[in-house]
Amino acid sequence: MELKSIMSNENVGASREVVLPGDLLDTGRLKPGSGAYSEDGKVYAAQLGIKSVKSNFVNVIPLGGRYIPSPGDTIIGKVEDIGPSNWLIDINSPYPAPLHVTEVPWKVEFGDTSRFLGVGDTIMAKVLMVDETKRVQVTMKEQGLRKLQGGQVIEISNSKVPRVIGKGGSMIQMIKNYTSCRIFIGQNGRIWLDGDIDNMLVAIRAIKMIEEGAQTLHLTEKVKEYLESVTKKSEVKEDTN
Repeated sequence: MELKSIMSNENVGASREVVLPGDLLDTGRLKPGSGAYSEDGKVYAAQLGIKSVKSNFVNVIPLGGRYIPSPGDTIIGKVEDIGPSNWLIDINSPYPAPLHVTEVPWKVEFGDTSRFLGVGDTIMAKVLMVDETKRVQVTMKEQGLRKLQGGQVIEISNSKVPRVIGKGGSMIQMIKNYTSCRIFIGQNGRIWLDGDIDNMLVAIRAIKMIEEGAQTLHLTEKVKEYLESVTKKSEVKEDTN
């Protein structure tokens, strides 16, 4: 029996569609959301999980463990609801994370929140506080925190984030050097990338290699070999055109 059938029957029920990395999610009507990416105008699953469509975005909800926030964590969040004086941020956690107007770098009048951040917008933020009842507050007031324009967000297991970053940032810096992509990593397992579409796909595949092979020996060398082989192929293509 195929993996999808097993998981649909045993874990999530037949009414919820389980998808595998690389599965086609949409042919162009919807935008890629969490756990999804676009290629040639189509949207594909970037991870194993449950397909979910919300506000013109198609998402893949991971089946693995969710992120548990801690004060000081830098995270990548998505606006999922708007109130007159705050936004509700999805931080890939079981716990909702409100962002109050006093915790953004703009002067926002009461009731004018939607002019600054809309549903579906992506932000880089920091966990400000988590109380004993797991109520979370996030902030955007520190340097470097901002609304992320364009680009693509993928999700990995938050436990694999340190491996993707590498010792002293060495692994992610290597991916940036080979792909010329801008990449921000949230401790909640979300990664934002922006750059040339082909280079972004290379970076995403390299990151997935790291996530899937986090415990393997000589992983850095394997990722480097992959990046070198792909960039050499692209250089050959450019020379022949």
